[in-house]
Amino acid sequence: MSEELIARPVEPSDGVPPSRGRRVLDIAGALTGLALFSVPMAIIYSLVRLTSPGPGIFRQTRVGQGGRPFTILKFRTMRQDADGMKVTATSDPRVTRLGRFLRRFYLDELPQLVNVLRGDMTLVGPRPETYDLAVYYDARWRWIFDHRPGLTGMSQVRFRDSDVLPPGEEVDLAFYIRRLVPAQAAVDAVYLSDPSMRATLRTLAQTVWYVLGFTVPPLRVSADGKVTEVTSPPDGARPTEEPGTAA
Repeated sequence: MSEELIARPVEPSDGVPPSRGRRVLDIAGALTGLALFSVPMAIIYSLVRLTSPGPGIFRQTRVGQGGRPFTILKFRTMRQDADGMKVTATSDPRVTRLGRFLRRFYLDELPQLVNVLRGDMTLVGPRPETYDLAVYYDARWRWIFDHRPGLTGMSQVRFRDSDVLPPGEEVDLAFYIRRLVPAQAAVDAVYLSDPSMRATLRTLAQTVWYVLGFTVPPLRVSADGKVTEVTSPPDGARPTEEPGTAA
């Protein structure tokens, strides 16, 4: 099915920047995070270099605000010589043992605090998509590229890929574009329709709660795109990995 997808360039625009209050929060949050996690980040960097060949930091061009490119920073979690599909599936053999641990607790994303400080990203926003995947987005979902991508966001914390991914099925390009992208965009739209300081702080608090292993009520997307909150999620609703995330 992947061959039926049509790639179209992402047209750049000015996009929709965060409010002044959110930008102040971004700077304060990034500076605080970098100060608090400077030692753990140095340790993680050393462990990545020691446990597998290659650089400690992974750099990749992503779609920024208004569809404009920026270089995202992450701790490398995959083998340096890894090839394969653009979407990282569950139990992907390209991910190193240390990489699985880092992804499990989102520690690989700590360098993105630098991206937030630079203004490439914001603390809360949509996922920073790769251009390799963005070119396949349907026109109906490209509005997501108007917004500055986030270190965290509603789709990262409150959307469960398992809601649209059948048990045992791996993510391929067609499934990602046709099923996961619309669902993620619908969840992100809940926040982006009114990205107030209250909603931003609530999402940040939910992110901390989620990373610590506590249950955050997920948002479920119906076939017609309607988003509803699941007040009593079943045990094990939180995935240990994100089968629909870009490498």
